[in-house]
Amino acid sequence: MRFLVAVQLLPALESGEETLVGGQAVLEGVMMRSPHAWAIACRKPSGEVVTMSEPLARPSDKHKWMAWPIVRGVMTLGYAMNLGYRALRFSANVALEDVMTNESAKSNVEAGSSHVETAASAVPLKQSEAESSTKADAQGSAKSQSREKAATLSGWLAAANVIISLAFFIFMYKYLPLLAATELKKANPALGGQIAFNLVDGAVRLILFLLFIWGVSLFPDIRRVYQYHGAEHKTVFAFEDGKPLETSVVQKYSTYHPRCGTSFLMTVMLISIGFYMLIPFTTFWARFASRIVLLPVIAGVSYEIIRFAAKHRGSLFALMTAPGLWLQRITTQPPSDDQAQCAITALDHAMDLEKEHGGELVIA
Repeated sequence: MRFLVAVQLLPALESGEETLVGGQAVLEGVMMRSPHAWAIACRKPSGEVVTMSEPLARPSDKHKWMAWPIVRGVMTLGYAMNLGYRALRFSANVALEDVMTNESAKSNVEAGSSHVETAASAVPLKQSEAESSTKADAQGSAKSQSREKAATLSGWLAAANVIISLAFFIFMYKYLPLLAATELKKANPALGGQIAFNLVDGAVRLILFLLFIWGVSLFPDIRRVYQYHGAEHKTVFAFEDGKPLETSVVQKYSTYHPRCGTSFLMTVMLISIGFYMLIPFTTFWARFASRIVLLPVIAGVSYEIIRFAAKHRGSLFALMTAPGLWLQRITTQPPSDDQAQCAITALDHAMDLEKEHGGELVIA
């Protein structure tokens, strides 16, 4: 369930900027990425922090057309979503492995203890030494088995969640708002005008989105994801400000970042209202199809606005991102020191790998 909800929240939890340091909250951890590397740090229930880092190829370095305005927004968003999904799967596997290791180790130790008792009279070993060896072997075997099982389980779970997430997105934010606006138009013909109809459609879409974001925040597990989201923002702010990545320093920064996926989603929803007003279709299914087809264009334009607003925070475009910053009062929460340390660890690993593959990264 945590993984399912996290997949639904994926666009709101990640940042889609390719040229700057960004990140994403995952299950009990944080993923951080730079232009040429990414790293993830997840904390197990035992307190151990598991990390992974890999070099990252920039699509725009290979294909110059991917750096064109509007196009780069679509490509970067898709690339970020794919990377974010991989990070979520890794965090799910870490959680599953810890649980399954404990269960398998317990089962194997019980079986091993029985075997030691049976063979004790035939083998001249001390019972304590045999039990200790059996426990170590059982734990090692359990860890290896649980990794394989966790990866398999997560793979099936991931495939199901992709289908569920796409269906949920289309149904919740495309079909239902359009259906509600169409029914209201029948009840009140005054709402049938192009402007009024799309305002109603956009209002319903925003209400559904806000209710979902707020509703899932009531679950303690998702609230912890929101805390890791806040830790990611604080750490990115400290890095961009050139401050040392220490817990006491990072905790001084705000959890509200203008380049957040939450701001991106809010901007997409607001801009889409204006876009749909320009579409002359009047039938239900034609409007429904146009909303799906135009999504990449709207996402590309929204990306450019977010990018500009992040660099010109006193501009008119920055005002368009203000609702997203307000919404971050829900999607980001103040993190604990342990959660902030996870974000710092992830960014440290990403920066170490960035120096190897891209050189020293300087934020202008």
